[in-house]
Amino acid sequence: MEQDWIWGLIGGLLIGTGGAVYLLANGRIMGASGIIGGLVDGSGRHHWRERGAFLVGVLLLPILLYPLYGEVDTHITQNWGVLITAGILVGVGTRVANGCTSGHGVCGISRFSLRGIVSTVFYILAGGLTVAVFRHLMGWI
Repeated sequence: MEQDWIWGLIGGLLIGTGGAVYLLANGRIMGASGIIGGLVDGSGRHHWRERGAFLVGVLLLPILLYPLYGEVDTHITQNWGVLITAGILVGVGTRVANGCTSGHGVCGISRFSLRGIVSTVFYILAGGLTVAVFRHLMGWI
C-alpha cells in the first residue's frame, strides 16, 4: 500500500475519532464551518471557549508536527488568485449548504443523516465538476 494511502487512512481515522469525541463530549456536531461561523456571527458566543479550543487545535497541531515531518508536498497550486477564489467559494458553499465536509460528510453520514448524505453527494459532484472544468478544460490548476 502506498504511503499516501496510509496517511489518508490515518487522517480519516483521526477526523472520525475527533468527530465522535466532540459529539460525545459536547452533544454537538464537529462541523468546522459551524464552529467558525458561530464565532464570526456571534451565534456561538455561549460556547466560545470550546470553539476557540477547537480552532487553536486545528491551527496549532500542524505547526507542532512540522518538526517531525518537515516539508510536505501537497501538490497545491502556486496561483494565489486560484487559492483565494477557491477559499471564498468553499466558504460561500459551506454557508449555503449549512455545513461542511466535517459536519455533513464525517458526522452527518456516520449518523445516517439524510441531509448530510445528500449534501455530501452534491459537494463531491460539484468538486469533481470544478476540477474537470478548471484543470482539464481551462488548464488553471
